[in-house]
Amino acid sequence: MADTAKRILARVVDWLIVAIPLLIIGIPFGIYNRVTSGDGDFGDWVTDGNAGGWVFQVIAIIAFVGYDTLMVRKSGQTLGKKLMKMRVAMLNDGSTPDTGSSLTRAVVLWLPQLICCPCLWPLLLLIFILVDKPYKQGLHDKAAKTVVVSTAT
Repeated sequence: MADTAKRILARVVDWLIVAIPLLIIGIPFGIYNRVTSGDGDFGDWVTDGNAGGWVFQVIAIIAFVGYDTLMVRKSGQTLGKKLMKMRVAMLNDGSTPDTGSSLTRAVVLWLPQLICCPCLWPLLLLIFILVDKPYKQGLHDKAAKTVVVSTAT
């Protein structure tokens, strides 16, 4: 099984790969207006009726879920996992996940974090990875019946 620290670093790399372009894309949607004005909390841009906030939220979900789904489906590796010499494999036979498994994994991985629980969800996933024996599966791995393995020899 892949090293937990490398998995975390790979996830940070993948997050940055998607988040940096989204930060730029968010400017026309006005997602920073509430933050820079000092009014309310950061999350208020979604709840205050700002249609641009909702559109941006959908774009962010599509970007994160799409990136993870397409990369894992293609080779079992996101760019972060490739850098850390890991890959996602099907638990039953070690093959590269199909589209359904890749999408399931990505939805469970990203959707709760992007909709409601940006701090709590990654922590919960990490706890599952740390306590799961013997495969170190997060909830996203369990849902998709996948495991993260090292490709280094």
